[in-house]
Amino acid sequence: MTMITLVISGLKDSVPAGNGRSPARRAASAGRRLPWAWGAVLFLVLIACATPARAQVKLLIPMDNTQTDHLKAYGIAFWSLSRDQAVDWLLNYRGGSFMMDYSDIAAAECRIRGVSFEPVSGSQAAQIYSAVQSETTNSDLVRLETAPKMAVYVPPTSQPWDDAVTLALDYAEIPYEKVWDKEVLAGKLKQYDWLHLFHEDFTGQYGKFYASFSSAPWYLQQVATSEAMARELGFTKVSKMKLAVAREIKKYVGSGGFLFAMCAATDSYDIALAAGNTDICDVVFDGDPPAANAQEALDFSQTFAFENFKLEMNPMVYEYSEIDVQPSFTSTPETDFFTLFEFSAKHDPVPTMLTQNHVGVVRGFMGQTTAFHKRFIKKGVTILAEKEGTDEVKYITGNFGRGTFTFYGGHDPEDYQHAVHDPPTDLSLHKHSPGYRLILNNVLFPSAKKKKQKT
Repeated sequence: MTMITLVISGLKDSVPAGNGRSPARRAASAGRRLPWAWGAVLFLVLIACATPARAQVKLLIPMDNTQTDHLKAYGIAFWSLSRDQAVDWLLNYRGGSFMMDYSDIAAAECRIRGVSFEPVSGSQAAQIYSAVQSETTNSDLVRLETAPKMAVYVPPTSQPWDDAVTLALDYAEIPYEKVWDKEVLAGKLKQYDWLHLFHEDFTGQYGKFYASFSSAPWYLQQVATSEAMARELGFTKVSKMKLAVAREIKKYVGSGGFLFAMCAATDSYDIALAAGNTDICDVVFDGDPPAANAQEALDFSQTFAFENFKLEMNPMVYEYSEIDVQPSFTSTPETDFFTLFEFSAKHDPVPTMLTQNHVGVVRGFMGQTTAFHKRFIKKGVTILAEKEGTDEVKYITGNFGRGTFTFYGGHDPEDYQHAVHDPPTDLSLHKHSPGYRLILNNVLFPSAKKKKQKT
């Protein structure tokens, strides 16, 4: 209204006063000028109305406690990347917020998905960038440039309750493709930027479920499917096929791939690599006894994360080795927590990205592999989260060749003591899950234009 008043006032002053003409002629003259005058008013008013929209040069997706759906916010970031629109990940700023160029389409997409956002003017964006990159703050900016191509290693017999990561990807509306042994051994991993392994047994012992589920239809189907695939691919044993798959995945990481594993896929993967020159499977798994010197024959130089561990050779024990932390009988959802490490955003952007969250302490959750004993973790591996006061490590990352691996213990962050045939978690009831946020940090990690890690 102020601008309109000024414009009209200016137009009144611009009408000639007199010039020897009669009041009637001056009025007529002014009347002839009115169409032009009001056209100018309309033009300037339209400019005034359009100015706020043009001023919103950025769209901020806060990831602190003001966010209405933390998990779907990752999907918005991925959606933007898939449209060739870069995203700035503001590490340690309001819970690890995202900022991108403003557009009505992006704003509408946020509204559709129920993700809260804040339009940001040019001056506000400059202030945010300045604060984030200030040497006095433990924050930084990482540019996400392209949407990674995602693959999930999953058997055809997989059930919805099998994989928290696919639940997260589906809820966040992040596309992915499924691969299994045949695709891996055919060399198709090179088509993908990111690979996820979940609750998979790479040792050929079928999850060591034999004692409890050897007669269950789903277990028998799993065995039959794996054995048929091994025969099709020319292997005499499932354990040999899984070893070949594990080695192919290792090549993938060494060539620059990003590997994320959870639950039993973490320790069973390293165990399979360590046991590459021996037989650790008992008769109930592959028809012949394990090698007498299986433990001594382990080669820890082949593993990503773990070393110096002892195997659990008893086929009736639901455990692979002493890497896994057995849950305490006194542990409950109300008392079980793990703490995220705080890293230097400017000097250690990789672990900082992987630990972005709106909380620093996260509720624990169990799995076949719940967590890792610190004493078996290699020195070059970075610990991202641990249970304070214990040697229990929940979340780790490390480098191999040109690639990166990240291991996250536990089965489902929102299902404390997950059991076979439990219904899949409804993530619409857990929109703010810190445990699931750690999964989705890994999804965006391959998009980052990374700085060299200094510590």
